[in-house]
This record gives sequence, structure tokens and C-alpha cells, in this order.
Amino acid sequence: MLKLLVKCINIFYNFTYLKFIKMKITFYGHASLGIEINDIHILVDPFISANEKAAHIDIETLKADYILLTHAHQDHILDAEAIAKRTGAKIVSNYEIVMHYGKLGIEGHPMNHGGSWQFDFGKVKYVNAVHTSSFPDGSYGGQPGGFVIEADKTIYIAGDTALTYDMKLIGKGYDLDLAILPIGNNFTMGVDDAIIATRFLNCDRVLGYHYDTFGYIEIDKVRAKAKFDSRLKKLRLLDIGESMEV
Repeated sequence: MLKLLVKCINIFYNFTYLKFIKMKITFYGHASLGIEINDIHILVDPFISANEKAAHIDIETLKADYILLTHAHQDHILDAEAIAKRTGAKIVSNYEIVMHYGKLGIEGHPMNHGGSWQFDFGKVKYVNAVHTSSFPDGSYGGQPGGFVIEADKTIYIAGDTALTYDMKLIGKGYDLDLAILPIGNNFTMGVDDAIIATRFLNCDRVLGYHYDTFGYIEIDKVRAKAKFDSRLKKLRLLDIGESMEV
């Protein structure tokens, strides 16, 4: 009887805990995201201070416990050092990137493709992306990647990538609540390939990013949404500074 009571209490506790887990995503322009999971703040690829379209975002006000970096290009890491030193945030990325920031006195957690780790906000897996990766000085930035984050809700952050058949494995391995996909074309996949990616991922709910920052990746947003809608899929495009709950 006592064991049954304890089991019921544990079930109730787990249900109550999961019920109140909230995941909020804020778009800071280009491929920069803020993710709040209850009271933990995560930044992804912070490129804000040099983005004219994000001039109203003050990086000095941003909270960060973790900074996830998909690769080493300047338009993904520009503000990482300053924010990490101000907030004490831990860098999570590939081995080479974490070692780079370690030399600057910034704590990090190194990962590599296929590996996962249970953090205090949820489980993170580092997954494949097809792109390049180098620091602004031309030095090697390790292999680019994306992240799958499991924290009651499950999201996939693709990073800068082409459409890949590996996305089918993510679709088979996870029940995704949201896929965050680049749609700007030229340097990454565009809208048409992103629509194919949703089929591979078995996820019809998409947040688009990595578009409109500069000439090479400007898109027709109305047309992009219409293309998704015509295939019974939902594309969300947030204004810079706008948030959504997953």
C-alpha cells in the first residue's frame, strides 16, 4: 500500500512539474535566438550588435546561462565572448569552438556529432549540418552542427545547413514540436528545401531564420509563407525581438 502511495505521489509530481515547464523562444535577428526554459536562459548564435536590423536590441540587457554555437562564422559568434564574460554563461559547441573560448577564460562544454548531454535545462544532442566553419581570422572552427533540445517540448535548431538526408534520422528519432530552419538560400537551404526538410523531420511547425539580414539572403516573406501553406505546413516568421511559446 505504501509503495502504491509513493508511486502515485511521484506520478503526480512528474506530471505537475512537466505541466509547468515553459519554453519561450525570442528571435534576435539573423540566426540569433533566446530560449527560456523556466528560469534558465539560453542564447543561440548571438550576432546582434553588428546587425543594423537588430539595432534596438541591447546585448547588455540579455540574460544567458548557456550560449549554444552552431559554428564559428562571425555572423554566429560575434557577441558570444562579450555576453559570456558579462553573464558567466557556459559555451556549448563543438570541441574546437569550446577550446577557442577556453583560451579566453570562458567555461564551456565541448560536444561532437551524435553526442548528447543532460544539462539542467534538458537534454541536448549535437547533430550534423552541411556547411563550413572558420573563425573570423580564418582559423579552423571545427565541423558545423545543429542541436536537438529535449525539455518536455522538443525542438530542432538546424544551424546553417543544406538540406540533408540526415534530417530523416532526426524525424525518426524525435517527436519534434518545432523545427528552426534557415530559409535565406544562397549560404543555406532556402524555402523550397526547407519544405522538404519538414517532411524528413515529420514536423509541420517551422520557425524560419537566417534570412533578410543582407542582400544575399533577402526573401519574399509573403511568398515564403504561401509556399508553406500550400503544402499544409506552418511557417512562423518573428519580428526581431518578438517571442513565441512552444
